[in-house]
Amino acid sequence: MPKTRPTDDRGQWARLADCPPMGAPTADTDDGHEACSSERPVGSVHSDGGTAGTPAAGDRTPRAALVGLRNGLRFPGRPKLWFEVLLIGVAYWVYSLVRNAVPEQKASAMHHADQIWDLERSMGLGLEHWANHVVDSAAWLIVGMNYYYATLHFIVTIGVLVWLFRSHPGRYSPARTVLFATTGIALLGYYLYPLAPPRLMNGGGFIDTVVVHHTWGSMASGDLANVSNQFAAMPSMHIGWSTWCGITLVVLAGRRWVKVLGALYPVATLVVIVATANHFWMDAIGGLICLAAGSGIAYAVHGRWPHRFPRMPLARPAAAVPPAPDPVREEPAGGPASEEPVEEPVGAEPAARRTSLGAGAARSAPDADELQPSGVQL
Repeated sequence: MPKTRPTDDRGQWARLADCPPMGAPTADTDDGHEACSSERPVGSVHSDGGTAGTPAAGDRTPRAALVGLRNGLRFPGRPKLWFEVLLIGVAYWVYSLVRNAVPEQKASAMHHADQIWDLERSMGLGLEHWANHVVDSAAWLIVGMNYYYATLHFIVTIGVLVWLFRSHPGRYSPARTVLFATTGIALLGYYLYPLAPPRLMNGGGFIDTVVVHHTWGSMASGDLANVSNQFAAMPSMHIGWSTWCGITLVVLAGRRWVKVLGALYPVATLVVIVATANHFWMDAIGGLICLAAGSGIAYAVHGRWPHRFPRMPLARPAAAVPPAPDPVREEPAGGPASEEPVEEPVGAEPAARRTSLGAGAARSAPDADELQPSGVQL
């Protein structure tokens, strides 16, 4: 029967006190590992010169590759501009390609739209028809919303990414992961649940404001309808992306007016997508679910929420380099030199005893650094 290690509910630094000094030989457990190796924080030095949690320099084993990948995700460095521009461009191209390649199941999309519209009205929350007609009565307002829907979805999102890149480089990578993961999950929704927007419903009485007012506002209306999937309404990435922008600004921005604008941005986006009949309000719920799932994926990948990372990147743990061997002392041809005894004054304490007492005193007076655990100050 395999032996189990007794549990110890004490704190990490209390358990470390029972371990021998770093660099001293330690007893091996049944599994062949040092008894105290699991207790030592990342960055502490083992007896073989290695670093806890970090493979030795030149290690090419799969474990070393996994540790390097983990360190790269848990300690993201400063992002490179050319790489980020290329990554975002390729990612959006793939997103558009996959989104528009989803088969347009018109019958299923219309059926789902009828289901959602009936469900909202049964709850007394079918507000889309009223909002669409009220806002359409003011031409200047609905035209402005059409351009809002077509442009700010991209402009604000890219603007927040640029701001993170410049002002919060240490948090950029995990925040970008949230955005990418959210968008990837949305692609599954487009495939699994095709949904027609309210303006395309049969007999719904909704107004396609882009067609009526001859404005450039939606890729699913007018001349661009043939190159875009018109039944990718669930979930709403207008809400997913705008909420990501809003949370990022509210949590990280320093100026109060920027925080206020960040909080109002997803609310204004909700009003726009409903008034222009591009989405049901339940599509917005789907966008929020995707954002929550994307945030969970980013947490699992990076180990922390984006705002928990330091504003500036931290140095990654360096690969451990074994200590250099002591240089070999060359002995004279006649053999090792003999040490001649040194005469001491009469009544003086022997040198060996003085040395022993001095070493004991040094050991009995611990350094100030030994009384406090070392760590990275964030």
